[in-house]
Amino acid sequence: MNVRASKDHLFAAWADIAKGLSSPKRIELLDVLAQGERSVEALTGETHLKVTNASAHLLALKRARLVESRKEAQFVFYRLADDGVVRVLREIQALARARVREVESAVFDYFESNDTLQPINATELRRRMRSGEVTLIDVRPEAEYRAGHIAGALSIPLEQLRHRLRSIPKDRPVVAYCRGPYCVLAVEAAERLRRRGYAVQRFADGFPGWKADGHPVRTGTAG
Repeated sequence: MNVRASKDHLFAAWADIAKGLSSPKRIELLDVLAQGERSVEALTGETHLKVTNASAHLLALKRARLVESRKEAQFVFYRLADDGVVRVLREIQALARARVREVESAVFDYFESNDTLQPINATELRRRMRSGEVTLIDVRPEAEYRAGHIAGALSIPLEQLRHRLRSIPKDRPVVAYCRGPYCVLAVEAAERLRRRGYAVQRFADGFPGWKADGHPVRTGTAG
């Protein structure tokens, strides 16, 4: 193979991956799958796609080698190919925020304007967790927590928060996290807890980013 053919082959491979990302719904599907494996039927419920449309998008993502699948009885389950997919999504989000004014405006309107305290980054969160300075709560649905969560986090889904306040001590700060930097669950949890007198901040990222960066994670129901 000559040099020109080799370069063409490489550029084509890179373009195939970019092509796999060329749909808002595919990006959304990847965002959901970053929380853990899902069946096609579960993905349709979360993304409001018809089964046929979801399957077509998932096949396109599989051809781009961004997801993998397995079959169990009559159901097909999908998962991200690896944590590299999460890193790509984070870079796309960061680039869009830096280059597209409407994205930066939307982030401020939906997240930063409603959050009076600066979110903490992974380095600071890990330091506080090691020293026992904070209570970390995972406000995603329980199934996502069981599929994978930050080591040491308590599972307190947002819809259960009001009934689970006794599980959250008031004698130390609280940090809430959810699916990622653009997930509203942690924002809402922080607002509710502050109204109850808690000192609370958001984690600036979410579980997928934490895991992709190689920080400690757990599966199952134990913290």
